[in-house]
Amino acid sequence: MARLVGVPLFLWLILRPVFGGPNSDSWALLVLMLSGISDYLDGKLARRWNQISSLGRLLDPAADRLYILSTLVGLTWREILPLWLTAALLARELMLLVMVGILRRHGYPPPQVNFLGKAATFNLMYAFPLLLLSDGSGWLATTGAIFGWAFAGWGTTLYWWAGILYVIQVRRLVKADEVAD
Repeated sequence: MARLVGVPLFLWLILRPVFGGPNSDSWALLVLMLSGISDYLDGKLARRWNQISSLGRLLDPAADRLYILSTLVGLTWREILPLWLTAALLARELMLLVMVGILRRHGYPPPQVNFLGKAATFNLMYAFPLLLLSDGSGWLATTGAIFGWAFAGWGTTLYWWAGILYVIQVRRLVKADEVAD
């Protein structure tokens, strides 16, 4: 739940300079890093102590997607991310939303998050803070840009790959239902 509360805080911090406020990138990076650390610890501890719940299965990917969305909005608005990359990532989300609707229509729950999807999210969660860091000058900004764009490329590719695998999964389930009928 704390990760969800951090989403609007992060978005406000990242957009402050756009609306004439002071640059709060350091605070935005801190919120993003704390979110990533808490996401990792939450998942690890939940598995270790067998504290996995249906609510947690819904909230964890929802928090991930909200952070990705808010980061996309903030970085695109600040012109750190190009619009085409934002469109590519949002198109994948839209595709999955359609797949979830198809699954619901056939009586299936949303698909489980797979390793590839987690790897994609992991890469994007590294890319965004590094790209935010790149919006400056000096060696740290240059290093942030190099690694940020590498993680963004890998993350976007894996994100789409995982999305295509979900589409294949949905297609197989729907086909199996049609054969059964």
